[in-house]
Amino acid sequence: MTTHFDLPLDELRIYRPDLPEPADLREFWQATLDDAQAHDLDATWTPYESSLRTVEVFDVRFSGFGGQRVAAWLLLPRHRSGPLPCVVQYAGYGGGRGLPHESLTWSAMGFAHLVMDIRGQGSSYR
Repeated sequence: MTTHFDLPLDELRIYRPDLPEPADLREFWQATLDDAQAHDLDATWTPYESSLRTVEVFDVRFSGFGGQRVAAWLLLPRHRSGPLPCVVQYAGYGGGRGLPHESLTWSAMGFAHLVMDIRGQGSSYR
């Protein structure tokens, strides 16, 4: 197998790109955070009936940016005894959270797994 990189590995390890910060970056993020805090999260966790025997599934809904609803699956190992590490997965544009049985890897490994739509995509619009 041939792997192609723009720089040798030693140079890649120390490479830091020149990323100029826009003058209004801090103001932008402060306004975005202020707007987010103005909306009630209004989160719900509804148990989802499935034939999965080793995983407990919840249909999670909450208010995202601008108050728009976002949908997610929360998959938990059914036999757990305490707090779990969690993997949060964003489905990205052009897709959605799919169905719970399509995302069993992390919960099968003992992790909580939150599979999120992006607002306005997949199941979030319902």
